[in-house]
Amino acid sequence: QVQLVESGGGLAQAGGSLRLSCAASGRTFSTTSMAWFRQAPGKEREFVGFMSWGDDKFYADSVKGRFTISRDNTKNTMHLQMSGLKPEDTAVYYCAAYASGNVYSTNSYDYWGQGTQVTVSS
Repeated sequence: QVQLVESGGGLAQAGGSLRLSCAASGRTFSTTSMAWFRQAPGKEREFVGFMSWGDDKFYADSVKGRFTISRDNTKNTMHLQMSGLKPEDTAVYYCAAYASGNVYSTNSYDYWGQGTQVTVSS
């Protein structure tokens, strides 16, 4: 069993920044690859970025150059630093623990947090 808890969401203006955190427990975090997804109202949950346990990272084209994933294995925490925010970044953001398969697919993750709302005003 893995517990994931996101925090750090809120309201930001376009062009601003927010930092999300995901606190993990119940599995050896240092050997677990993790990802961020987001879901806007009326849309499917979409991939944001991935960080392997070996520190490989990749991002969705829509956030590349603006968002950065990092992790602190000593604190079992992953972060998503978001800058240059746009109104289209408005969504509920979820962290997820990777199981196997296509990293872009929600089906490849076996544990999810409850999500944190990010709202970007224009």
